[in-house]
Amino acid sequence: MRTVGIIPARYGSTRFPGKPLALIAGKPLIQHVVERCQKSKKLSEVVVATDDTRIWEVAQNFCRVEMTAPEHPSGSDRIAEVARNCSCDAVVNIQGDEPLIDPRVIDSVVDALHDCEMSTAATQIRDNGELDNANVVKVVVNVAGRAMYFSRRTIPFLRDAKGEALKAFPFLKHLGIYGYRRDTLLKLVKLPISALEQAEKLEQLRALENGISIAVRVVEYDSVGVDIPADVARVEKLLQQK
Repeated sequence: MRTVGIIPARYGSTRFPGKPLALIAGKPLIQHVVERCQKSKKLSEVVVATDDTRIWEVAQNFCRVEMTAPEHPSGSDRIAEVARNCSCDAVVNIQGDEPLIDPRVIDSVVDALHDCEMSTAATQIRDNGELDNANVVKVVVNVAGRAMYFSRRTIPFLRDAKGEALKAFPFLKHLGIYGYRRDTLLKLVKLPISALEQAEKLEQLRALENGISIAVRVVEYDSVGVDIPADVARVEKLLQQK
């Protein structure tokens, strides 16, 4: 199965304008992400999808870059534009702000596509502070490892739990990586925004609401994203430790 990893990268960011080009340990953030993805054993190619010529000029030095339309409402729509003109069987949408992404997580998401239309990854929540954090998306899975629901709320609700919630139930945090069979991705972006997606502002709910099954691989890796300028120093420290 020929699988292409696509990294959507926008220059405009409310909290961190120009984030993909921010220097981290002497390299642009987007280069760190690309180089981690290139270590994946399951990706045939890594592509950056951007709407900004400044990112295009930098990223073409270390990978293939595709210019996309500026008006895409989501990263999925941006990678779908690339996938339409790409000879591949599957696509992995990789966050462009995770310079420490573990290539093994990417490989696990790719493997899950062999028997499912769509896939993603999750990790067990170990910090109580993440339970009530709406920016930390939670997921519940069934016994077959398929997603039942994603929410910004803590799910499930522990009706009879006493004491610390994390000891009572293995809550899962959704990691922002998606694998799609190519045809599934192209079908998904044509579907209208669903009611659940509108309510939670989570585009993966459009897939569930339209009967698209999502395989969830539980991994040890926990995402380390760059959201604001202050995160640069934190990531540089982690890189030094590695």
